[in-house]
Amino acid sequence: MAQRLVVIGNGMAGARTVEEILERGGHFDITMFGDEPYGNYNRILLSNVLSGAEEESGIFLNSLSWYEENGINLRAGIRITRIDRFAKVVYGDDGSVTPYDKLIIATGSTPFIPPIEGTYNAKRGFHQGVFSFRTLDDTRAMIRYARDHETAAVIGGGLLGLEAARGLLNYGLKVTLVHAMGHLMNSQLDEQGGAILKGSVEKLGITVELNAMTTHITGKDSVTGIKFKDGRTIPCDMVVIAAGIRPNTEVAAASGLPIERAILVDDQMRVQDEPDIYAVGECVQHRGQTYGLVAPLWEQAKVLADHVTGANPRAAYHGSRTATKLKVAGVDVAAMGITTPERDTDEFVVFAEPRKGVYKSVIIRDDRIIGATLLGDVSKVGFLTQAFDKGLPLPEERVRLLFDLGGPPAEVSAAEMPDDNQVCNCNGVSKGQLVACVSAGTKTVTGVMDKTRAGKGCGSCKSLVAQIVEWAAGGEVEEDPSANWYVPGVPYAKPELMEAIRAQNLRSVSSVFAALSPGGKEDAKSKMGLVSLLRMMWGDEYEDENDARFINDRVHANIQRDGTFSVVPQMKGGVTSPEQLKKIAEVAEKYDVPMVKLTGGQRIDLLGIRKEDLPKVWADLGMPSGYAYGKSFRTVKTCVGSDFCRFGVGDSTALGIAIESRFQGLESPGKMKLAVTGCPRNCAEAYVKDLGVVAIDGGKWEIYVGGAAGAHIRKGDLLATVDSPDLVMQLTGRFLQYYRENANWLERTYSFVPRIGIEKLRELLVEDSEGICAGLEERMQEAVDAYRDPWQEGLEPRSPGQFKPSLPLLPLPMVPVREVHA
Repeated sequence: MAQRLVVIGNGMAGARTVEEILERGGHFDITMFGDEPYGNYNRILLSNVLSGAEEESGIFLNSLSWYEENGINLRAGIRITRIDRFAKVVYGDDGSVTPYDKLIIATGSTPFIPPIEGTYNAKRGFHQGVFSFRTLDDTRAMIRYARDHETAAVIGGGLLGLEAARGLLNYGLKVTLVHAMGHLMNSQLDEQGGAILKGSVEKLGITVELNAMTTHITGKDSVTGIKFKDGRTIPCDMVVIAAGIRPNTEVAAASGLPIERAILVDDQMRVQDEPDIYAVGECVQHRGQTYGLVAPLWEQAKVLADHVTGANPRAAYHGSRTATKLKVAGVDVAAMGITTPERDTDEFVVFAEPRKGVYKSVIIRDDRIIGATLLGDVSKVGFLTQAFDKGLPLPEERVRLLFDLGGPPAEVSAAEMPDDNQVCNCNGVSKGQLVACVSAGTKTVTGVMDKTRAGKGCGSCKSLVAQIVEWAAGGEVEEDPSANWYVPGVPYAKPELMEAIRAQNLRSVSSVFAALSPGGKEDAKSKMGLVSLLRMMWGDEYEDENDARFINDRVHANIQRDGTFSVVPQMKGGVTSPEQLKKIAEVAEKYDVPMVKLTGGQRIDLLGIRKEDLPKVWADLGMPSGYAYGKSFRTVKTCVGSDFCRFGVGDSTALGIAIESRFQGLESPGKMKLAVTGCPRNCAEAYVKDLGVVAIDGGKWEIYVGGAAGAHIRKGDLLATVDSPDLVMQLTGRFLQYYRENANWLERTYSFVPRIGIEKLRELLVEDSEGICAGLEERMQEAVDAYRDPWQEGLEPRSPGQFKPSLPLLPLPMVPVREVHA
C-alpha cells in the first residue's frame, strides 16, 4: 500500500516539489491543500496580468487535468489550520481530518502590512480602496477598482511595488510610488543605482516619494489619501501595499513546530526534530537564511524529492548564492551578491550613465566577484553570473567585466557554459537538464521547453534555451511537428486538415475535435481558428456552436479592458449620411456612451457599451456591423477620389464601396484591411494595407498586396495593373479567397505574401498558371452568397441569456474549483 503524502500549499514551491517527486517515481497517495480555489499558477507573472500583458489563463502552471492524470487529490480553497504531529493528521477549515505518513509544508509567504492607521476596517478587513498585491484575487480586485478611480499610491519601492505602479498606469491612474527608504530597490541596488532607477521610473509618469514613512490612510468610507510621518499628505483614492513579504508560519506555529523567522529545516529539508515532516520554499529558514527568489526554492524541491522518495538519501541542500535577472517596470535589472563594498580592500568598478538609465557595478574580493549590479544594460549578465557562481578567472582590465572590449563575450556560449549553470530562473532549469532532455531523444526546441518547462515563466531565457538545444543536438534540431499544425489541438497542417474535414463531412467544431484531435479532446485555444476555417469551407452549411466562439464573436462587439464593449457600425468606404450620423448620436445619448471616436478605418466607434445593452443598441442603430472585432474582412478606406479632388484620376470612393459591399464580413485567418485611393498621392494609405488599390493615369488601377502599417510596417507588393474596376474586383476576390484557403491561422498577409512570393502569386492569380482561378472565384461567390448580417437579419441573439448583466472581471476569468479527485 502506497504511503500517504499530504502537501500543505499548492503554490509554486509545493507544486514543484510534487513534480520532482513524480519524476523520481515516488509512489504516494498524494493530497494537496491550497488556500486559493485554483490550480497552481506562476505568481511572478501577476504583474503581467495587472498590466494587461498576460491573460489569466497564461500564468497557470498546472491544469486541473494534470492533478487528475497524476492521481493527486487537489483540495483547492481549503486552509489547513492545525497539524497533529502525534496522530499524524491535518485539520482543514472545512472540518476535514486527513491522515498522512509524510507531510510537506509549503505555505509560502504572506504580504507584510506595515502598522499604518486606517489600513483595516473592522467589518471588511482592508479599508475600501486598500489592497495587497500577492494573489490572483488581489490582482483581480485591483483591476476592478482601478477602472473606476483616478489616483493611486503604491507603498513599497521594491520589485513588487514598482511592478504594481507600472501596471496601474495602464488604467489611466495618476500613480505615486511611496518608499520609506532613501532609494528604490534598496535590497538589490546601491544608492547610485537606485537614483538612476528612480529617473527611469519617473519618465514613465510615476511620481516617486523617498524617505516617506506612511503613518495614516485617510478617508471614512473609502480611501481619500495617505499621510506621512513628517506631516505631509498625498490625495489618492486607491492604496496598494507592496512593502515586502514574510514567511507564512501560521499553521506551523499553531502546531508547535520550531520557528524563528521561519520554519527551521535541516539540509534534507526536514523540519527540525520531525522525521516525517518536511518544509520547502519561502516559509523555511535554512542555516539562518530565508529565500524569496524562485531559484533557491527549486534547489530545495529537488533535495526534498530525492530524500522523501529515497532516490538519493544523501542529497543535501547547502544554501544558495542568489543571482537574479528580471525586468522591473520595463527596466532590465540584474543583481547578485552584495551591493556595496564591505572592506577597504574590496575593488569597486562602477559605470553610470543616468541620462540613458544605465548603471553597472562589480565588487571584487581576492580576485573573485562577490557582487554585481546591472541596470538598463544587462548584456554582460551571462559572464558575470558564471564568474559569481563558479569563480571564473577575471580580466586584469576590470572594465572588460562591464563592456565588450575584446574580453569575455557578452553571453557565454552554450559550449562554454557549465552543466549546472541555471538557464531558466523562473523554473530552475539548468543547462545539464536541457542537454539531458535532448540526449533522451527530444530534438525540438518546443519539445524541450514543454518537458523541462524552461522558458515557461517570464520567457527571457527562450533564446538561450534554443541555443543550448541546437548545440546539444549537434546542429540537427528537428522542426517541431506542431509548428505546422493549423491549430494547436488538432495535429494537421491546414491542407491536410481541410481534406480530412471534407472527407468526413465535419461541419462543427465539436465534430472536428471528436474525429481528429488526440483522444477526442477539445482544446480551447483551437476553437477560434476552427470556427474561421469551417465558416470559410462550408458557408451557410457550417453548424454553429455558441461555446466555440470567442466573446467578441458571440456578441458582435469588441470587449474592452473594463468589460464593456466597442460597437462599430459599417460605413462603406468611410461614407456616411446625415441620417446615419443622427442615429449614432441618438444611440450614444440614449445609452450614455462614454466615448464616441473616429477610427483609423473611417468609421465611428461607440466605446463603453454594457453587454446587456448590445441587442438594443444594434436594433436602434439599424446599421450593419463593421466587424471591427473579427478575424475577417474589416473595412475599405477611401479618399475623396475623382468626384471632388482636383488630383483624383479614379473614383476611389465608388470602387471602395463596391469592394466592401461584396466582401463584407468574410471569415479569414487574420483580419483584412483594404484601401482604395484615387491617385498615387495615397491619401487612403493603400500601399500599406492587406490589399490596396491605387488609381493611376490612363484609367488604370494598381493592386498591392501584403502591406502593413501597425506593429509591422511593410509596403505591399504590386500584384497587377489592370484597366477597369471590374478586373480590380475579380483579382481582389481571387487574392482574398487564395489567402483564406492557404494562410495559417493568424498569419497576416504581410507574412503570407512574402512566404508565397509575389512572383508566384502573379502566376497563380493573374496568369492562372495552374488553372485554379475559376475555382477560387466560384468558392468566393459561394461565400458571398452565404453571408448574413447577424443583427440585421434576426439571427442574433441566439441565446438572450448571454446578454444578462454581469460583473466585469477580466476577459478570460478562471473558474474556481473546490476539489478535484483522481
